[in-house]
Amino acid sequence: MQFEVWAPQAGQVTLQCDGATRALARDPDRAGWWSGEAEGRDGSRYGFALDGGAPLPDPRSRRQPDGPDGLSAVVDQARYAWRTDEWAGRALPGAVLYELHVGTYTPEGTFDAAAARLEHLVELGVTHVELMPVCPFPGTNGWGYDGVSLWAVHEPYGGPEGLKRFVDRAHELGLGVVLDVVHNHLGPSGNHLPSFGPYFTDTHHTPWGSAVNLDAPGSDEVRDFLVGSALAWLRDYRIDGLRLDAVHALVDTRACHFLEELSGAVDALAASLGRPLFLIAESDLNDPRLVTARAEGGLGLHAQWNDDFHHALHTALTGEAQGYYADFARAPLAALAKTLTGGYFHDGTYSSFRGRRHGRPLDRGRVAGHRLLGYSQTHDQIGNRAQGDRLSMLLADSPGLLACAAALTLTAPFTPMLFMGEEWAAGTPWQYFTDHTDPELAEAVRRGRRREFAAHGWAEEDVPDPQDPATRDRSCLDWGEPGREPHARVLDWYRRLTALRREQPDLTDPDLADTKAAHDEEGRWLAFRRGDVRVAVNLGEEPAAIPLGSHPVRVLAAWEPVAPPGPDGVLHVPGHSCVVLLQG
Repeated sequence: MQFEVWAPQAGQVTLQCDGATRALARDPDRAGWWSGEAEGRDGSRYGFALDGGAPLPDPRSRRQPDGPDGLSAVVDQARYAWRTDEWAGRALPGAVLYELHVGTYTPEGTFDAAAARLEHLVELGVTHVELMPVCPFPGTNGWGYDGVSLWAVHEPYGGPEGLKRFVDRAHELGLGVVLDVVHNHLGPSGNHLPSFGPYFTDTHHTPWGSAVNLDAPGSDEVRDFLVGSALAWLRDYRIDGLRLDAVHALVDTRACHFLEELSGAVDALAASLGRPLFLIAESDLNDPRLVTARAEGGLGLHAQWNDDFHHALHTALTGEAQGYYADFARAPLAALAKTLTGGYFHDGTYSSFRGRRHGRPLDRGRVAGHRLLGYSQTHDQIGNRAQGDRLSMLLADSPGLLACAAALTLTAPFTPMLFMGEEWAAGTPWQYFTDHTDPELAEAVRRGRRREFAAHGWAEEDVPDPQDPATRDRSCLDWGEPGREPHARVLDWYRRLTALRREQPDLTDPDLADTKAAHDEEGRWLAFRRGDVRVAVNLGEEPAAIPLGSHPVRVLAAWEPVAPPGPDGVLHVPGHSCVVLLQG
C-alpha cells in the first residue's frame, strides 16, 4: 500500500511499518511530500522517522491505538459494513440539536453505550446529535478540546469503528449526527505536527500560543490538511455536519479566508454525495458575513452559535451580572427581546466587557433564523463555571423558570440546541475534567484552574480538581432521574415543546423578521409571536397580566394551568410559568 507524509524540512524520511523499515522518496510532483510502497493492511502499526529520529505518528493518522504518542494504525475505511446505505441526510432547517459528550453521557463513556441511549432522543423529539470532539487526547477522560491527531478517533471511546457504529445507529433512528471539530489549536500534549512542518506560525498568537498557520509560508498544505480532515469526517464516517470551535481564533489574512475555502469544499462534497452537509461556527464576532452566502460576499457557513441569546436569557433567569453578562443584566428582558427579533444583542453597540463597540446588525431579510443556534445551556456555559453547576442547580427552587427557559429556547426563531440532561433538569453537575499523563502539565492545569477562580472569591478546596477521576464521575448523567419527579415533569414539558415545533409550521418559519416581541422589565414578563403562535413567559414570582390583543387564541401548552384571554385580550400567567398559544 502507499504511504505518504508532508515533511518539507526533513532531509530523510523513513517509514517503519509492522517492524519493517524502508526509506521514502521525495515526491517529484508535490513539494515537501515523501512517499513509498510498503506492505500494510488494516491494523498495521506504522510511523515516520525524520532524519534518523524516533518514529512519530502520522499527522493524518486515522487511528492511534496507544494514544497520541504511540504509533499509528492503518484503517481500511471500506471494511465497515454500513446498515444505513440509503441514508439521505438530514438538513439543518427545522432541526433540534442535542449536544452530547461521549465520555459522560453514560458511566461507560463509550460510543456503544451512548448509542444504546439514542432512542431517548428520538422520544424527546431531537433531530440531530452534536458530539463534542472525539479526536485522540492524552489519557482516557477529557472534554476533547485538548485533542491531537485531527483525522483519528479517541480509542477509549471505541475508535473509528465505534464512531461508525454510533453514526449507523443514529441514522437507523432517523437522527443526524454533527461533530465538533477543533481547528484553532491542538492540545498541549501529544502534538507532533511541529516536527513535520510549519503547521503553526509565530506571525499570529492565540490564547493557546502560536496560531495554526493559515496564511504564512507553508499554509497551503496546512489548509489542505484541515479541509481534508473535515471532509473525511463527512465522507468516511457519514457525519451530517460539523461544529467549528472558536472560529474567531482562526487568524487568516489571505484574500480567500480559510472558512470560505472550507465551506466551498463542504458544499462540493454535499453535491457529490447527494445529501445535505452543513457547517456551524462557534463565533464571538457577531459578524453576519459568517453565515452569508459566498455568492453574496460572505464566508458561506450554514449557521453559528448565538451566545447573545444565551447571555440575555441567563441574566433574565438568574440575575447574574458578572463579566460578559454585565451589558445584558442592565435590562435583561429588553436584551432578550432584542435577540429574539434581531439575532444579535451586540450589533455595533458598546460592549463594556470588551471596552469597545462590538458586532454588526443582521440583515433579517437575508439571514434566515435557523442560521443562528439558540440555547439556554452548553458545555462551555456550564463547565466553565467553578463547580460546573447547571441551570437546574441555580434555579433548584424555581422549576417554573426552567420551564420558561425551555419554552424560549424551543419556540424562538433560531435552531434550538439542548445540552445533555437539561431536558430532565439533571441533578448532576458537568465539571471541567482532564486526564493528562504528563505530571507537570497535570499540576499546571490544576493550579491554573484554582488560581482562576480564586480571583473571583472561590476557596481552593471548593474548586474541583480536574485530574481527580471523581470529577469526571460526578459529571456523568444519572439515567435513573428521568423516571423520578421532579425530573419526569420537566422531561414531559420538553417533549411537548419539541412536538409543537413539528406540529406548528410557524415555529420553524425561517423568516427572522416575522418575530415580534413585547416585554415589561418591572413586571418580569415577555411575550412574542411567530405567525399565529404566541409565547408568553412570566419570570416574576407574582402573576402577570400580559396584553395579547383582541384576536381569539387557544392554549397549546402551559407549565401551570392558564385560561385563554378574556374579551379584554389580557392573559393572566401565574408566577414562574409560561404558555404557548395559537391564534384562531
